[in-house]
Amino acid sequence: MTGFRSVLVANRGEIARRVIRAARTLGLRTVAVYSDADRTAPHVREADEALRIGPAEAAASYLSIDAVLGAARRAGAEALHPGYGFLAESADLARACVDADVVFVGPSPEAMERMGRKTEARAMARAAGVPVVPGVELGANGQAPDLGEVGWPVMVKASSGGGGKGMRAVRDRQELDDAIAGARREAVSAFGEGTLLVERLLERPRHVEVQVLGDAPGNVVHLGERDCSVQRRHQKVVEEAPAPTISDGVREELCRAAVRLAREVGYVGAGTVEFVVEGDDFFFLEMNTRLQVEHPVTEEVCGIDLVEWQLRVAAGEAIPFAQEEISARGHAIEARVYAEDPANGFLPQAGTASAVRWPSHARVEAALEAGQEVGTWYDPMVAKIVARGPDREAAREALLRALDQTAVFGLTTNLGFLRRLVASEAFERAEIDTAWLDAGGDLAAPESPQSAARAAAWARAARPPADPREPFSARDGWRLAGPPAPLRIPLVCEEARRDVTVRPDAGTVEDAEGMASVRELSYDGERLVLELDGRSEVFHLHERPDAIEVVHRGESHVFLDPELLAEQNRSEAGEGSLLATMPGTVLRVEVAPGEEVSKGQTLVVLEAMKMELSVTAPFGGVVESVGVSVGDRVPVGQLLAEVGEAGGGRDVT
Repeated sequence: MTGFRSVLVANRGEIARRVIRAARTLGLRTVAVYSDADRTAPHVREADEALRIGPAEAAASYLSIDAVLGAARRAGAEALHPGYGFLAESADLARACVDADVVFVGPSPEAMERMGRKTEARAMARAAGVPVVPGVELGANGQAPDLGEVGWPVMVKASSGGGGKGMRAVRDRQELDDAIAGARREAVSAFGEGTLLVERLLERPRHVEVQVLGDAPGNVVHLGERDCSVQRRHQKVVEEAPAPTISDGVREELCRAAVRLAREVGYVGAGTVEFVVEGDDFFFLEMNTRLQVEHPVTEEVCGIDLVEWQLRVAAGEAIPFAQEEISARGHAIEARVYAEDPANGFLPQAGTASAVRWPSHARVEAALEAGQEVGTWYDPMVAKIVARGPDREAAREALLRALDQTAVFGLTTNLGFLRRLVASEAFERAEIDTAWLDAGGDLAAPESPQSAARAAAWARAARPPADPREPFSARDGWRLAGPPAPLRIPLVCEEARRDVTVRPDAGTVEDAEGMASVRELSYDGERLVLELDGRSEVFHLHERPDAIEVVHRGESHVFLDPELLAEQNRSEAGEGSLLATMPGTVLRVEVAPGEEVSKGQTLVVLEAMKMELSVTAPFGGVVESVGVSVGDRVPVGQLLAEVGEAGGGRDVT
């Protein structure tokens, strides 16, 4: 490839890795940039060269044009790929690249500016014969307009930018002033200017977008459409290609409209024209002048590497394939994996991934690996899982299998939520729209940990003895004579005791919710496949000294072993340290510091699982401290009291 020989990737995470991979296939030298938060990130290792561009704050690193272009100059990079997010739709960056004689892998600054201003983009869409949603522009200081021709309800949104920022749905005229003020504040904060657009709100449309690709000679082709209707708070969660519910006639009209608009703006590079669709009617929404997060589903069905062609077009190559040579084959679905807690309002999560397992028979775009710390500086997306098949149902089933094969330990993610979403009847039937997820339902509620607890207990029962020469130390129920004894495996999950009795010889597990038959199909120390009551289930396990983490159907459950935890904590804190072996509430404290106690004397009484548990002195001595008060909620491992030796030494009688 001619045009340039090196490219700086002005981004991070999985998209940086994706661009580096494509550039390498073209023989280009790759340059990565990183903030202090990403100094050990995978994309830093994979590039031919990596340069620090600033602290963790995005404004001083990935969002700094000076920092990014400074790195390009230092590395001698001849081109710059912005990825998506951060500066990807910054016309200022594109113009700065032109001024610095660095090839910007994307459209011209003028095209970005025209499409970045929603009002101008709407005008160009109308000029290209593309239908637009009725609406009016509201200047930076404008008040509520007359919406007679627009109609109700309306969506107030920032004229610049996207990503759900500066957007308000308004159904009552009395709410409009507050919505305008709030949207304007968000717009100024996120995009630096407060111009708004007030459009008619389509209540339950589908979000369908068309992938276009243009070159410098003026050729423009489309690579089909994607359905991105599965959204939460205007953020896409699952995307697929082709769109499953639109007619062939609407599909053809959409794609032709997208190509007309791209030609109208003189578009060069990969871009996406977004529409809202209701029945057979569609309206222009906006144009994203960059690569989309969901581009892999288009690549999977069209067989065209979009990132490679971004680079080739930027280097001056003409598109060699005609529109009639591009066709969609099969179906592809992508699920976005986020470090977030669906059960807690989808709040972003931070932590360190202790282990990560990705599916082997699906496409994975990720930048998360074992030992990597995930913070809250940037977008919480950590991976994309893409599955394909000859039709939509085959692709959906393949994605379910891929999600079942995925496990992230030590970090809360939305994997369980994604699995429930993809398995839902509404998604299976494609009965979804942009309001579906936000309308409610129980998809965010985690599944019961019952099956995971049974798997954890089964695995613990199979754990080899600490001393293989001493069978009495094994947890397999071994006895000198007779059948193996039932094994009670104590477990604590989410501050609740979930003891499980395992009978390996009988092939059963029993807990407070009943008994189940068990047959072990396979276990390699990490992946356990059990047949529970005749149903095959896959469990991913990650052992810790004091706990076992189980991922089942994407949901992560941590099971503490209270006895092992107490033993470990005692060895660290001292034999006289009395620790809670299960979560509970302090009912009584029966001693005070300085008081002499005898062996077996009750010190503290806990209430747990509607039972009273007495915590007693391990030997006679003196109470050195009491760490709790009546009414306290205590977790497993909480220090309750400490007993030291009396002046005459320890009394063990």
